[in-house]
Amino acid sequence: MIEVRQTADFANWVDGLRDAAARLRIAARIRRVEIGNIGDVKYFDSIGELRIDHGPGYRLYFVKIGNAVIILLCGGDKSSQRRDIAKAKQMAKEI
Repeated sequence: MIEVRQTADFANWVDGLRDAAARLRIAARIRRVEIGNIGDVKYFDSIGELRIDHGPGYRLYFVKIGNAVIILLCGGDKSSQRRDIAKAKQMAKEI
């Protein structure tokens, strides 16, 4: 099992999504990560990007610590990808 933690920023982003189906898909993706199925991931330096093929193309940004802990930093979609990656990199420095 992988421990998945969420920053307040990430939790607020998910809670603010109006698309209930998107929230369900994000929760399902997090459950798959917890059981060790990280799936489709793209890395930008030390930041991982989990992609969800739904709606505008949701992205979940994380940092991995060792083999057992993943911290979800922030989220966004394809349109905000560049800003979100920069934000995630800054957040990772503060951990």
